[in-house]
Amino acid sequence: MQAEYSILYTEINIFSFLLMAVILSKNMGLSKMVAQRHFSMAIVSEMIFVLTDTVFVLINEGSISLGSYTPSARMILRTVYYFATVLMCYYWFMYFEYMSESIFVKTKFLSKFSAVFVWALSVLLIINLFTGMLFYVDGSGDYHRGSYYILTYALSYVYVVLAFVHALFRLIRTNDVNEKKTLEVILLFPIAPGGAGLLQFIYPRLPIACGVLAITTALLYLNWIDQLISLDPLTGLNNRKQMKHFYQSWTKSHSDGSLLYLLMIDANKFKTINDTYGHVEGDRALKNIAEALRLGCRDLTKRATISRYGGDEFSVMFEASSREECEKLKAGIKEKLSMINKETEVPFNLTVSIGIASTSGNLTLKQLIGDADEDMYDEKKNAGGR
Repeated sequence: MQAEYSILYTEINIFSFLLMAVILSKNMGLSKMVAQRHFSMAIVSEMIFVLTDTVFVLINEGSISLGSYTPSARMILRTVYYFATVLMCYYWFMYFEYMSESIFVKTKFLSKFSAVFVWALSVLLIINLFTGMLFYVDGSGDYHRGSYYILTYALSYVYVVLAFVHALFRLIRTNDVNEKKTLEVILLFPIAPGGAGLLQFIYPRLPIACGVLAITTALLYLNWIDQLISLDPLTGLNNRKQMKHFYQSWTKSHSDGSLLYLLMIDANKFKTINDTYGHVEGDRALKNIAEALRLGCRDLTKRATISRYGGDEFSVMFEASSREECEKLKAGIKEKLSMINKETEVPFNLTVSIGIASTSGNLTLKQLIGDADEDMYDEKKNAGGR
C-alpha cells in the first residue's frame, strides 16, 4: 500500500513539476515587466516546493534510503520546503500587486516591508533547526510537527489572504468586462491552491496541493497570454479588438430599452507634443490620458469597457440612462486628467476632446464610432484643439 501511495504521489508531483518547467521556459523572455519577473520567481519557488516535497515523501515512505543521513535529510528537505512555500506566496502576492499597480508597489517603503513575513519565517526556520518548535525528527528518525507548526502556514498564507481580499475589492468596484475576467482568475489562484494546501495540512497523505498549484499556474499563464493579445502594451487598456468584442457581446445580450453610449476621446495637439518634446513625452501623455480614463470611469455602475482605439484616440463604451450622465462622466475625465498632469508635472498643456454617441443596438459599430467622432471633432473645432 505504501509503495502504491508513493508511486501515485510521485507521478502527480512529476506532472506538476514538468508543467511548471514548461510554463517557466515559455515565460522567460516573454516580457521584461517587473510583474512577469515575479511570475517567473514564483514558478521557480513552486518547482523547489514540489521537488523537496517529492523527495521527502519518497524518503518517508521508504522508497529512498539514506541510512544514517535520513534524519538530517528530512530536516533539510522540510526546511527548504517551507522556505519555498513562503517565497512562492510572496512572489505571487507581488505579481498580483504589480499587475494592479497597487500602493504596495507604488510606495517604496511598503514594497520593501512586504517581505517581512518571508524574513520572519526564515528566522524561525533557522531557530527551528536547534529547537524543533516548528517540526522535528525524533531519535527513531520519524518526522513530527512541533508546537508552533501552524506558523509555517500562517506566515505564508498572509500573502494569499491579502492578494485575495485586494482582488475581491477590485472585482466589486470595476465594471470593465475584461478586467473582471482577469480578477476572477486572480481570485481563483488563492482559493484553489490555498484550499488544496489546507486540505493537505489536515490530511497529510492527500496528494493534491502540487497538482492544483500547477494547474492554477497554467491558468494564470494562459490569462497573461490572453492579455498580450487583448491589451494595448503602452497603456494597459483594452485594444480595438476588445472594443469590437464588447460591442458584439452587448448587441446580443442587452435588455430591451437599454442604451449603450460611446465616448471617443482624442488628445488635443498631440503632434505638437511629440514634435516639441519627443516620443518619450508623447508616450507619457498617452499614459496620463489612460489613467484619467481609469479614474474617471471607476464609479460606473453598469457594463463598461475602456480601450485605446489607436494612436492618440481612446474610447469608453458603457450603458447609461441619459446623455446627462455621459456629460458628467466627460467632465470627470477632463478633471482627472488635469489633476494627473499637475501630479506628474508634464511640461506641456495636455487636454482632450470628447465626442458622445449612443445606440439601442440598431447601429453598426462603424456607424456608432462615426457619430461619436463627428461630435468629438465639433468640440475640437470649437475649442481650437487641433
